Amino acid sequence: MTGAAEATGEPKPVLVLTHAPHEGPGLIGGLLGTPYRVRTVLDDPEARLPAADDLAGLVVMGGPMDADDVAGHPGLAAETRLIADAAAAGVPVLGVCLGMQLLGLALGAPLFRRAGQEVGFGPVHLVADDPVLSALGPAGSSPTVLHWHSDAAELPDGATLLASTAATPVQAFRWGSALGLQFHVELTESHLQLWLSTPDMVSGLSDDEVGRIRSDGAALLPGVAAAGAALAGRFAAQVAQRAHDEATTAAR
Repeated sequence: MTGAAEATGEPKPVLVLTHAPHEGPGLIGGLLGTPYRVRTVLDDPEARLPAADDLAGLVVMGGPMDADDVAGHPGLAAETRLIADAAAAGVPVLGVCLGMQLLGLALGAPLFRRAGQEVGFGPVHLVADDPVLSALGPAGSSPTVLHWHSDAAELPDGATLLASTAATPVQAFRWGSALGLQFHVELTESHLQLWLSTPDMVSGLSDDEVGRIRSDGAALLPGVAAAGAALAGRFAAQVAQRAHDEATTAAR
């Protein structure tokens, strides 16, 4: 089937799904190397999203809501369908935090609400190599990342576990063309400062905890952001490779 983008001769875009104004794609967007569109359909009961075949890639960002709260946020149903379709079609998918939980639900795995809160900079243990996640380090290493969650996903059937912590056994997984990350790799310094000044983000944190995240960010974020940029670049390369493969097939 010919997609809408192909019919007009325009390059397929990457779609970025967001769920809160302060949780945009951050440095991921600037490294995609292809046009991208940002949509927020969270509370739209009749959300209309493009077909998976019309996308070069799909990025699903974080948010404070529960991934399975379709009653409170009906647009999540359309998001989950699109994520499932994209993964099944081999479209590169990157799910971050809530985005990973939605990816898990789309692949049939349950969500665990309030499974264990992790907020702040800390290690994540890489347990398998992956063409994108290995930008953070090889299997067996424990790079520092930014955690900010209390819900967790189970590993979907057929997925490869890539990273873990004691509090959250599934911190990253790969399922075909889809990569889920429970932790954050998209933040810049200004992005972190926005989070620390957003009441929804710091609700439940003490002043000391906020101060620790701020001071840790000053020391650790440059390295974390550099690794995140490398990861985003590898994801962008997968998007470009798929576009190349589709163009080659169409030219035959």
